[in-house]
Amino acid sequence: MPSAERKRTYDIHLCGAGTLAGRYLRRFWQPIFLSRNLREGRAKPIHVLGQSFTLYRGETGKAHLIDFRCPHRGTQLSTGTVEGDELRCLYHGWMYDSRGHCVEQTGEPEPFCHKIKIGAYPVEEYLGLVFAFFGEGAPPPLPRYEQFESEGYLDQSSYTRQCNYFQNVENYIDEVHVAFTHRASMFTTLGLNRDIPRLEARETEYGVVLDGKHADDNVRINHFVMPNILVMQLPSDLPGETGWSDYIAWRVPIDDERHISYAVHRRSLTRDAAEAYRQKREERRRKLTQLQSTNEITARILAGEIDLADVLDRADIVNIQDNLTQCGQGKIADRGAEHLGRSDVAIILMRKLWQRELRVLATGGKLTEWKLPRQLVTASGV
Repeated sequence: MPSAERKRTYDIHLCGAGTLAGRYLRRFWQPIFLSRNLREGRAKPIHVLGQSFTLYRGETGKAHLIDFRCPHRGTQLSTGTVEGDELRCLYHGWMYDSRGHCVEQTGEPEPFCHKIKIGAYPVEEYLGLVFAFFGEGAPPPLPRYEQFESEGYLDQSSYTRQCNYFQNVENYIDEVHVAFTHRASMFTTLGLNRDIPRLEARETEYGVVLDGKHADDNVRINHFVMPNILVMQLPSDLPGETGWSDYIAWRVPIDDERHISYAVHRRSLTRDAAEAYRQKREERRRKLTQLQSTNEITARILAGEIDLADVLDRADIVNIQDNLTQCGQGKIADRGAEHLGRSDVAIILMRKLWQRELRVLATGGKLTEWKLPRQLVTASGV
């Protein structure tokens, strides 16, 4: 490889189909929706990776993903009606199957369905999330995470953040920020921000592992799974919880300036404790819907209208704190103006892996085949 190519850097924050980073992201399954929010016989507009799509659940219960607009007159297909496992356009009744084939043209005396086809994309549901594959050719097997399949209570969640997804990806493995950003939060009760850990990071067969060694010699381990996944554990904070909880999250671009995070949290709870926790979570969500949203609060703090100290009693304070620091970098962070230090060792390594893979993609070389173990050791102490 020419030396000039080895020195070149690529825009890791871009997600469009015509960009290197966007092409790379499309080689992996991405979560696009919470399964519980996709009702049978209903369609939803989906915006991901700088494009728009139509997600619907057929009357058989299976989820399908097709293009955003009807090719007849260009209206939005998510406004249409689901019939069986097919979707009928609201405007003139043209119908499409789950493979994107036009199967009916109501109103046309001489139908030409065979000439009409829209994009359709592989979809699978796993751990309470709807995943889709947007790359070329046959999709790889959807990765499985054994520790999330074991007995326990699974809680799925999502949030939208008004900044580039890579700012949140880098926050995954920035263990030092916990001691400062979250100094006033539940993390204090859990002991996660009691001191600043000594960090070590190394490349693995799946991405990066970060070891954060605390003053008491306990080590907290976080895993970054290429290209945009975090796996970690959290200590117990609930009555009836029999061990550490497992947490996995994906940061998925909506476009270059917005992203959505999908997370699955598995807790080791007895049946009664799980039901009590579910009710508590639902009550928390209900109360939060009555307040200004996390993004609204963040915008007001960044504008100087209110202070962070004014909202420390909110149940979503950790999300607000992360939202502030990441959106405070701007819609797209200016990495050229940074001054990185020893504590950024994992971020530096992760960026190098991304640059290496984009360089290989640009030159037509063989990309790394990341191999995910069935289980990831995620904690040793706190």
